[in-house]
Amino acid sequence: MDSKKTAVPTRKSAHGLADQGLAPKGETHWNFVAAELALAAARKGEGEFAEMGPFVAVTTPHTGRSPKDKFVVRDATSENDVDWGEVNQPMTEAQFDVALADVRTYLDEQGELFVQDLYCGADPEYRLSCRYVTPNAWHANFVRNMFIRPEIADLAAFAPNFTILHAPEFQGDPSRHGTRTSTFIILNLSKRMILIGGTRYAGELKKSMFTVMNYLLPKQGVLSMHCSANIGPAGDTALFFGLSGTGKTTLSADPERSLIGDDEHGWSHNGTFNFEGGCYAKVIHLSPELEPDIYATTQMFGTILENVELDPLTKKVLFNSQKITENTRASYPLSYIRNHVPSGRGGHPKNVIFLTADAFGVLPPIAKLSREQAMYYFLSGYTAKVAGTERGVTEPQATFSACFGAVFLVWHPTKYAQMLGELLDEHKANVWLINTGWTGGAYGVGSRMKLSHTRAMVRAVLAGKLTTSPLKVDPVFGLAVPQGIDEVPAEVLDARESWKDVAAYDAQAKKLSGMFRENIKKFGAQVGDAILAAGPKG
Repeated sequence: MDSKKTAVPTRKSAHGLADQGLAPKGETHWNFVAAELALAAARKGEGEFAEMGPFVAVTTPHTGRSPKDKFVVRDATSENDVDWGEVNQPMTEAQFDVALADVRTYLDEQGELFVQDLYCGADPEYRLSCRYVTPNAWHANFVRNMFIRPEIADLAAFAPNFTILHAPEFQGDPSRHGTRTSTFIILNLSKRMILIGGTRYAGELKKSMFTVMNYLLPKQGVLSMHCSANIGPAGDTALFFGLSGTGKTTLSADPERSLIGDDEHGWSHNGTFNFEGGCYAKVIHLSPELEPDIYATTQMFGTILENVELDPLTKKVLFNSQKITENTRASYPLSYIRNHVPSGRGGHPKNVIFLTADAFGVLPPIAKLSREQAMYYFLSGYTAKVAGTERGVTEPQATFSACFGAVFLVWHPTKYAQMLGELLDEHKANVWLINTGWTGGAYGVGSRMKLSHTRAMVRAVLAGKLTTSPLKVDPVFGLAVPQGIDEVPAEVLDARESWKDVAAYDAQAKKLSGMFRENIKKFGAQVGDAILAAGPKG
């Protein structure tokens, strides 16, 4: 009989919480799996279960991110790198130290803490080893869904190089901590720490790490991107950029292609890689007919449903309900999508698609962009809010978010645009602008672009059918519009001709064109003449 002792498997890292300056008085749960976390969340009364087993949590009063409560510590490391302003508000080192001490005390006093050791970044060359510490089991399950889980055998030696201390019920004190309100998301890039407090909204836990990657990766020559990505049977990778509501998640979840990821990626010399190991999809008005793969995840144990309403008798999700918020969400592992890429990696993209939901109804439904146009529309990051979504909004409102993710950028936006341009040149990728918004009139007059038509356009792009298609240049926006796409009526492809009142179209097009030109001015002299010339003409 072998007298040698067999190592006992453990999920606890040899690098304990003392490395994070914590000395918990209560019990610490290391790297619980989904079943353990669900049981703990139920025991602690953190939420309830929907039919089929997803855990449902409510995060009111915060049902979305709090971008005005995000701060970056200003020190010798960050001083000359960060694009300081409304997006990256500075905080002093002294203020951070006070907040850190108070958050540590808060966490130490909790009855239980949940630790999750995870990777951010599917490419080992560029990934971060992240440690999340939270008093809530469901938040631990959320990050376990959203990031990449190490093998069990690797947990004992896991050494984090970034730490996120999560104190959802701790209230910040503006006079003491230098915050704006009781809510705070504080990034210390030098100490490689994030403090999150005063909000239960889970999106802060993933988006703060995305912001970190937006800072670190460009230093390594890697473009960080707010986009989804998938790969076709022939191995061709496609990227989908777009703000919330433009169809980024829906269009990338294609049953004929494999999903690399739905939100955040890097583009390096190795190709494309996902930052995450999960998806965080909006589920308002979700249906099994239009989005079967995403819908299926909402019927699975391990999924986290955020701010959805349940039928009190059946515990089924009322997907059309906005009783709590319009921003209802589902968090689930990427493996819950049938056609996913287990490695989270793909090659250099062959096609890059910018999605916009133009509620003015004047942008072409699809256009092929030149390199300069690609950089112009990337910097613009345009979509539009529709009338009625917010109090006082009676007509479409343009939204410009640089690089399709302005609130997550750390460097000046032109740095990311320049990197995109260089990658497009090097890898000869085609860039397309697809309008998933309104046709035949603005919101309230026209109709939303049919999803079937948009899918047909995307399929034609990815199949390479449009690379030699005849192009017609839009006189206002200067965009080259393909002529003739299978399953798309000809009148849909001409935005102006789809309107009954072409004079009204001309007025709206001129109005939106002016908004684009006004917006690009904020980037100043850092935008070259060639890029400026690629914008709207009208």
